[in-house]
Amino acid sequence: MNNIKNVFSIKDLENLSGIKAHTIRIWEKRYQVLEPMRTDTNIRLYDLSNLQKLLNITFLHGYGYKISKIASLPETEIPVLVKQILSSKNANNHAINAFKMAMMNFDQQLFLITYNWLAEEKTFREIFHQVFMPLLEEIGLLWQTDTISPAHEHFISYLIRQKIILNSEKLQFLEATRQDKVFVLSLPLNEIHELGLMYLHYEILLQGYKSIYLGESMPIDNLKDLKKHFSSIVYVSCLTVKPDRDEVNAYVQEMADELLDETTELWFTGRLVSCIKSETLLKRIAVFDSLAELTSRL
Repeated sequence: MNNIKNVFSIKDLENLSGIKAHTIRIWEKRYQVLEPMRTDTNIRLYDLSNLQKLLNITFLHGYGYKISKIASLPETEIPVLVKQILSSKNANNHAINAFKMAMMNFDQQLFLITYNWLAEEKTFREIFHQVFMPLLEEIGLLWQTDTISPAHEHFISYLIRQKIILNSEKLQFLEATRQDKVFVLSLPLNEIHELGLMYLHYEILLQGYKSIYLGESMPIDNLKDLKKHFSSIVYVSCLTVKPDRDEVNAYVQEMADELLDETTELWFTGRLVSCIKSETLLKRIAVFDSLAELTSRL
């Protein structure tokens, strides 16, 4: 009944903390900083308290504390010291570790406490670029190395999605101040990775434009309906896993054939834009290698 992963291998600890397994073994043997359990075949296993302690040790070590000094501290003083030395300079790494712990424990309260702490000093844009984006990149690697399950990824992605929606909603109450373009945001058929597109919706609203969010799996033919209501449309799409790599250029061409004219533009970003051939790009088609590059164009 309990789906929370609460026992970790030393490889899991390496993936979650960024500290090599060899170094963890040395710290453990020389300084007794962790207390692993042992299987019948003498394989190390670690619980959540060991993971939390290692993340705090990693933070202090990165701040300049020698491992011998950290090991000499009473265990209860380590998290206290972490809180004492937090500053805007190193708050991002601490927050990423806290969000990872929230993910591993399926702990919504820890996520919200950490987010609210960040929001006291940072804008939502800063939180997304400085903390959420590096966190999501790490989570992708953790999933690929089988350190976390899809349940962990879905849990943390939902909470980030929730924050994007809440911050976007505040802007949707405001009248658009820039009337030269209307942005229409959608994803290709069977593309379900929408966090990047959702964030772009927030950024476009923040810049004072009207943004129409249509979300995942939108047929191209349906996008034409927007031309009945708006002129000067910029169609924006994130290509993450769909269409298939060998179908990307055909998809871009179909978008151009069906939607492109003197009043519209097509903007593409996402992992798969690297597959788009330069000869596919017409005058009113733009490709962006990152969300930051796209938002700088607004």
